[in-house]
This record gives sequence, C-alpha cells and structure tokens, in this order.
Amino acid sequence: MTDNQPGRNTAKPTGKRQRSGASTVTSESDQEKRVDKAAIEDHGTTGNGVAAFPGEVVDEMRKVVWPTGQQMVNYTLIVFGFLIVLTALVWGIDQGAAWVVEKVLVP
Repeated sequence: MTDNQPGRNTAKPTGKRQRSGASTVTSESDQEKRVDKAAIEDHGTTGNGVAAFPGEVVDEMRKVVWPTGQQMVNYTLIVFGFLIVLTALVWGIDQGAAWVVEKVLVP
C-alpha cells in the first residue's frame, strides 16, 4: 500500500509557497533580501534626524489595520473576563495560603 492513494486523507501543505510546490528558501530570494548599504545611502533614508520622525510615524500609522468597533468590544470583554478569572485565582490562592499558615502557626 502506498501513501499516495486517491481518497486518502493525507496532510497537505497550508502555505501558498508549499501548495504551489515552490521552495521557501532559495539563493535568489536570499540575495534579494540582503540589504545594499550603498542603496540606502543613495536614497537618503538614514540620518534624517528628529524632523523626519513625525512624518514617518504618520506613514506607519496609515499602514495599521485598525479593529472595528465590534472587535474592540469583544477584545475588551475578553480582557475583563480574563482579569476576573485571574483575580479570583489569586484571591483563592491567597485565602488557601492564609488558611494553611493559620493552621500551622496557631496552636
């Protein structure tokens, strides 16, 4: 019996590159990712100082994917629920430790 029989549930890659059969690491892509220091200096992106910072912040903030109002409500409720659970856990451990100390130290 072989593992490549039709109709069998076999694990399949989930990433785009793996589904297409392309390698995730190649020497060509590695070369493309390397930073060319001369190209950075030519573009003048380094050493712009404090004056360029606010503009760069605005550019980065435009790239942010902001959650919707409903997502914020859900996230807030999840955080509050988690805080309630952790508070109860810490309170319970504190009460249990106090009970143990009281039984050990009080004759």
